[in-house]
This record gives sequence, C-alpha cells and structure tokens, in this order.
Amino acid sequence: MSPSAAATPLPPREEAAWDEAAGAGPIVAVAAHDGHEVRPSLLPWLAITPEERRREEDPGTGAWARLAPTHLVARRSRFEVDLNRAPEKAVYRLPRDAWGLRVWRDELPEAEIEASLAIHTRFHARLREILDRKIAEEGGFVLLDIHSYNHRRSGADEPPADPAENPEIDLGTESIDRARWGALVDRFAADLRAAPGRAALDVRENVKFQGGHLPRSTNARAGGRGVAIAVELRKSYMDEWSGAIDPARAARLGDALRATFRGLEESLRARLGPAAGSRGR
Repeated sequence: MSPSAAATPLPPREEAAWDEAAGAGPIVAVAAHDGHEVRPSLLPWLAITPEERRREEDPGTGAWARLAPTHLVARRSRFEVDLNRAPEKAVYRLPRDAWGLRVWRDELPEAEIEASLAIHTRFHARLREILDRKIAEEGGFVLLDIHSYNHRRSGADEPPADPAENPEIDLGTESIDRARWGALVDRFAADLRAAPGRAALDVRENVKFQGGHLPRSTNARAGGRGVAIAVELRKSYMDEWSGAIDPARAARLGDALRATFRGLEESLRARLGPAAGSRGR
C-alpha cells in the first residue's frame, strides 16, 4: 500500500454527522472532535459561544485524519455529542462534564439528548463495520484516533504550559496490550520523532492522555486483530484563542503522521504474519 493512495469517497452519512472514505490497506484514522456544526434544533438551547466551542474542539485534526486512505471525520461538534466518550457521558449536561463551561441555557429535552445519542450509536456501529472489513480484507488494522489539546488555558496573553508536562505529541496507549503491540507502538513513536524538521518532535506516552472511549472500546473488541492508538497533538500548531492555524507547523505534523504509515503496516504484518496481507486480494 502507498500512504498516498487515493481514497474512494462514500455517500454522505445520515444527517451529515461525519464524512468518511474507504481506501486500501489496514490504516484507519478518525478525527472525532474536528467538527464544529450543531444541528439547528439545538441552537436555541446553547449558552456556550462558537468561540468557546471551537477552543475545546480539535481544529485541523480532520485534515490529518484524511491523510489515511480510510478515515472518518466528525462534522458535528463534541458539544452536540462527544464520540470519544461512553454513551452515558457523550452528551455534556452539566458544567463539570465540559471543563466548567455552561453549555446549555436550560436542561435539554430528552428528545434532543436521544437524537444526539443516536448519532453516537450510528457512528460507532459504522466504525465497527469498517474495522471488521479491514480484518476480513487485510487481516487486521491500525486505528489512529487523532486529537489535539490546549496548552494555553491561562489566557491568550499568558505563557504556554510547561513543555515538560505537555509533549508535542502524547500517545494514549494505556488500553493497549504491550506484550502484543509494544513493538508497533515503539516504532510509531520513533518514526514520529524522526520526522524532518528543525528538531525532533517531543513524542511521549500517557503524559496527559491515556486514550478515551473510542480507542479503549476498539482495543477491547479487536481480539488481537487490530490496535487503536490515541494521538494527541499539542495546539502549538495554532493560536488556540483566535483559532488561527499556522499552515507550516500543521503541515509538518501532517508530514510526520503520514511518514509513519509504512512502518505501522510493516509492524502490523510482522505481528499478524505474512498471510494477513494477502486476504481479500
């Protein structure tokens, strides 16, 4: 498989809650928090501003996810439904669910909550379908769950958080069976660090994030045929207060991610055996 192989767009998903494409090879990428849209029926209930929403969303992650031939990119805001939380926590109801932010003017009607949770159900069912197809066709999969995180929460004019506690890329691997997938994770991290640039990227594991519901549920279900890695990129590629993205920095991170695809596939094949790559071909 070539990392740059063209993906085949699929029909828009119901309610346009996410975009997806299917391509060759075992690599799948998801950007569950890239979306900013909110369905019209929720707009009168919102207390949070678009700027506050965008600050907690993950701008740019959709572009990185689309580097993988097979990908799913959320169009809906995490404030409508958080696809990286378990169903019972996927709709933020109280400020404590959303970093102290007041999301809604009043308690949401149950019908609106159910409509949001229906998106969660459909998205995860679709992701399972795609991963099962990868197992059938490729023998297995590697799922990259791509996010970004804030490091200037003190304010727009305040210094960024201590880099010692905020790596450029934090891999959430707590739910991964290291005995089975440790070599794949280690090569992935090494390939990210080796990306071209002025200095090696600071890539560590489980410093701030250990991986949310999406990678945890995927790893629990994969049965040794696939692995999901949470990839949290620090928002030093953008101004998290204005929302402006630095194209050069974002491009470097994208290049770093794309350069790992060959190693991920080789590591997967090595783990699953040579016959895995010939299934369905």
